[in-house]
Amino acid sequence: MSLLSELLTRARLALAKPQSHTGSGALQAQVSKTINDALVAAGLSPHPPSAPPQAEELPAQRPREDRPARGSNRAAKSTSLPGTFVEHSFAHAAGTRRYKLYTPSHYLADAQATSPLLLMLHGCTQSPDDFAAGTRMNELAEQHGFLVAYPAQSAKANHSRCWNWFRPGDQLRAGGEPALLAALAQDIAHHHAVDPTRIYVAGLSAGAAMAVILGATYPDVFAAVGSHSGLPYRAAHDMPSAFAAMGGRAVARAPVENVSAAGLPVTPLIAFQGDCDRTVAASNADTLVRHAIRAADLLSPERRVSTGEGTGRAYTRTTYTTAQGDPLIEFWQIHGAGHAWSGGSPSGSYTDAQGPDASAEMVRFFLQVRRREIRAAA
Repeated sequence: MSLLSELLTRARLALAKPQSHTGSGALQAQVSKTINDALVAAGLSPHPPSAPPQAEELPAQRPREDRPARGSNRAAKSTSLPGTFVEHSFAHAAGTRRYKLYTPSHYLADAQATSPLLLMLHGCTQSPDDFAAGTRMNELAEQHGFLVAYPAQSAKANHSRCWNWFRPGDQLRAGGEPALLAALAQDIAHHHAVDPTRIYVAGLSAGAAMAVILGATYPDVFAAVGSHSGLPYRAAHDMPSAFAAMGGRAVARAPVENVSAAGLPVTPLIAFQGDCDRTVAASNADTLVRHAIRAADLLSPERRVSTGEGTGRAYTRTTYTTAQGDPLIEFWQIHGAGHAWSGGSPSGSYTDAQGPDASAEMVRFFLQVRRREIRAAA
């Protein structure tokens, strides 16, 4: 058994024991330390096992900061790009989160609402700056003229700064993190010249799992979803089942909000997965794509398979389109890759420069898609 598997097994056993003398904070710290130890064992975390990553906790309620009016020059220039990369705060009934927003240099604040918006959800232990550097998404935003928002998970909400994709209260439309993140995207769109039919969400690992949840619960907000090394919708319901799902030892519950049924919308999906991922088993991507295919089944999608190589890693790409050629699903299986953003920059964590460029391919896919309420016929 690998050290990673041993650590994950130890965590599941510890969580399965009664915790009558352990407070919730101590238990969360124990779980976070175990997760961090496992990531270090897999060579995926820069933090030593004895020092889990810390982050400044947000206050329970913090008023949203005043935003620059359209056309204002208050925003600071990005250090490496001509656009601006500025931190904001967003308050909602479901909580308060900071986020960073990249606005390309040629964005016209007083123009018609034509710019796309991409919400990028980082993985555990990451930050908006780290995720932006590793994915190079700001560079693509500058090139293609879209806005990118990077919400920051709070250490108060999750000690390891993971999005809480495994909690039932954060898997539904009614509240929790999905409601917070969807409202954040809509708020940015309201205060900027954003096309409401071209709002997208993507993420890595826990962020990918939350992106999938947003696609399932808010298809009226998000036009498409990008998942990298993520998990299916409702794959877990607590920490022990989350570990089991990550290890590929659990069958995900069938989606209840975005399945193949008359009148339900279909949210286009592009998914990337390394087939040697030791943190999130590759079978999760298989299940995720299978759910997406089932959602689109009544649209009679056409399937095509191609193979190729990135800058060192081979891949298999499977696409599903409507009979009219509209994109529905893309599944990129990266051969030999682990738990890292394919084609990413080494200036960020959890990246693999050898693979095909996941960021560029996601942007290409997104810019083909508008929210058109694609629906399965009866």
